[in-house]
Amino acid sequence: MDENLKKIFPFIKPYKFHVVWNVIYNILYALFSTLSFIALIPMMQVLFDNAEKVTEKPVYTSIWEITKFGKEYLYYYITELQNNYGPQYALLLVIVLIIITFLLKNLFNYLASNHLMHLKNGVLKDLRNKMYNKIIDLPISFYSEKRKGDIMARMLGDVGEVQNSFFAILELVVKEPMTIIFTIAAMFAISVKLTLFVFIFIPISGYIISLIGKSLKSKSQNIQSEAGYLISIVEESLSGLKVVKSYNAESSFKKKFYDSVERLLKLSNSIGRKNNLASPFSEFMGIIVIAVLLWFGGNMVLVDKLPNGKAVLEGAQFLAYMGLAYNILTPAKAISKATYAVKSGMAAAQRVFEVLEVENAITDKPNALVKETFDKEISIENINFKYEEENVLKNFSLQVPKGKTVALVGQSGSGKSTIANLLTRFYDVQEGSIKIDDTNIKDMTMNSLRHLLGLVTQDSILFNDTIKSNILIGKLDATDEEIIEALKVANAYEFVNDLPNGIYTNIGDAGNKLSGGQKQRLNIARAVMKNPPIMILDEATSALDTESEKFVQVALENMMQNRTSIVIAHRLSTIQKADKIVVMHRGEIVEQGTHDELLELNGTYSKLVLMQSFE
Repeated sequence: MDENLKKIFPFIKPYKFHVVWNVIYNILYALFSTLSFIALIPMMQVLFDNAEKVTEKPVYTSIWEITKFGKEYLYYYITELQNNYGPQYALLLVIVLIIITFLLKNLFNYLASNHLMHLKNGVLKDLRNKMYNKIIDLPISFYSEKRKGDIMARMLGDVGEVQNSFFAILELVVKEPMTIIFTIAAMFAISVKLTLFVFIFIPISGYIISLIGKSLKSKSQNIQSEAGYLISIVEESLSGLKVVKSYNAESSFKKKFYDSVERLLKLSNSIGRKNNLASPFSEFMGIIVIAVLLWFGGNMVLVDKLPNGKAVLEGAQFLAYMGLAYNILTPAKAISKATYAVKSGMAAAQRVFEVLEVENAITDKPNALVKETFDKEISIENINFKYEEENVLKNFSLQVPKGKTVALVGQSGSGKSTIANLLTRFYDVQEGSIKIDDTNIKDMTMNSLRHLLGLVTQDSILFNDTIKSNILIGKLDATDEEIIEALKVANAYEFVNDLPNGIYTNIGDAGNKLSGGQKQRLNIARAVMKNPPIMILDEATSALDTESEKFVQVALENMMQNRTSIVIAHRLSTIQKADKIVVMHRGEIVEQGTHDELLELNGTYSKLVLMQSFE
């Protein structure tokens, strides 16, 4: 059994009720699909005045004789109606019988499809939820290596493909095979000799169809990977549109997009050719079978005779037999199509499970503590950390007492922002430890750790929603009054109040309707609303112009009052008032002290101050 098939079973389990009923209704559909053709025999016999005469009412004996009893019971009523009321009433009876069988066949088909729909949509919902949970839970490090567009393609396209294609397997193992089994049983009942001819051709056509479909799974994987790359190009083009336009790079991005579309076209055409071949090929093989049957069956009706002079096969039986033989073609075509669909679904399922099975290295310990307060200090002890090969932090130690502001400064690449990544457990320490009040942060639940921390980053991360909704992320049950108070602390209320809808104004994609300084002040308001005891400011003013920086600086000072703050600094203005300034160079502390103490040393910090920038 395919590994991906085993993996999908847990998602099907909650919907086993629908699976069971789908199977039951498909079996009933297959049964009545066959009966609808068998019902044609008595109708044609009545028309040709060739119906079997049964004058005595049959008696039910056992379940094993039920087919014989049903047949004799029908012919008894046909004989009665013909004798008492004339042939037209007997004809009416068999026509009503045909209508009932076709009605039941289509009713059971609808019910089976309905249960399959609930199963497919339910599994799609659960897969999407599981996928989104995984995407949200995976550490930041996972996305530094993966294309976001590819993850989006797996989340949206591949999960949908599993729904559309994978569940063709239910039709493949129940509906169509049962239709073929019931049909062949009826064909055997009519003529064993003719049915043996059918069996010669079915394995041959099945083997050829399987040869055509062999390469389909790998090509389906290629097409889904390429679709992921295509979405990545679109996502990157939209998020970097200003750069694309300002550097006149439109032609370069268009070429990347066109090349990807061209590869998709070739793969789609290759898969499409094989998919399109499935149906006509199986139909053509079926017609060859029908042609053979017409020749041999026609001879049995017209030429071959029994010892009593009767034809080996009645004309009415032969016509119904031909109908049954053609009835095999539809499920045979469906099986060949479904086989391809399942291969495509398997390839999509593989891409979905690749993400679902990624091991999350940053998780809570089984017995993790819930820490609700910050009482004493943050202690960073002998940390060594690397993203890839080279250590970014080397034997780094730092104490941040409660209520104090500690600033980290240094050139780009000195490891400042890495401290923020490790404190928030976006990445985990490889050697050494980080403790809050003597509790290792790895021993705390991530929820309680992050509840103690507020983070304001260099990038103003806002969502395409109202100002209110963006700030509510800090505290979901906050009132409008609390939001306004947070905006005032963040020095943002004045500009928000001037907006046409105030806090109910939509700020556009990534907050692009606002200036950089306005966006950053909303970020600060969100952190204020969260009201954490520890605040981490990761180069919070580095992307701003001087005027915006003044507004943001006031907001930061308001926010940092009575809080423990770790300030990763880019500009001098942000850190002059810090209780301790830590100067970093290539992952190590080279100087530490207050602003005045460090200036007196006339070392690295002095040079940085002279440059007026902490690059």
